[in-house]
Amino acid sequence: MPQPYNSKGQEGNSMRGYSAIGLLNTKRECNLGGVLRAAHCYGAAMVVLSGRRFKNSAANTTAAHRHLPLIEAENIFDAIPYDCVPVAVEIIPNARPLMPYTHPERAFYIFGPEDGTIPDAIIKRCRDIVFVPTRFCMNLAATVNVILYDRMAKNGTTLH
Repeated sequence: MPQPYNSKGQEGNSMRGYSAIGLLNTKRECNLGGVLRAAHCYGAAMVVLSGRRFKNSAANTTAAHRHLPLIEAENIFDAIPYDCVPVAVEIIPNARPLMPYTHPERAFYIFGPEDGTIPDAIIKRCRDIVFVPTRFCMNLAATVNVILYDRMAKNGTTLH
């Protein structure tokens, strides 16, 4: 059985904040299931879906929707928590690479569809835009895993 998320920093101080995931027009159910599993594994506060209805997936092996809020919203920004920083994860010219990026204390990571990009109207409302440097674009669920792992590693948190 997995152990509870440990929110202690390297110095033993409690870490503050949380992460949330926003998905725009997710196309494949297997990716949605993988995102839900990543959110559950890395202790994300919630997952927001915009542009499609939730359908369960065999990839959602932890039944994450039973353990963290899964919210459907017409407009992704209608579900963003108060005082939470919207962060677009997208490969575009003005995006910053993930390696030197400092994650906000309260982050709402927004991911576009597998076969498209995040619309400019949403990009303009995001404080930060980051990308995972790779040879070509990654799978949606894999990208969510990398972002959440990077946040955990940089915050000095552990999952034991």
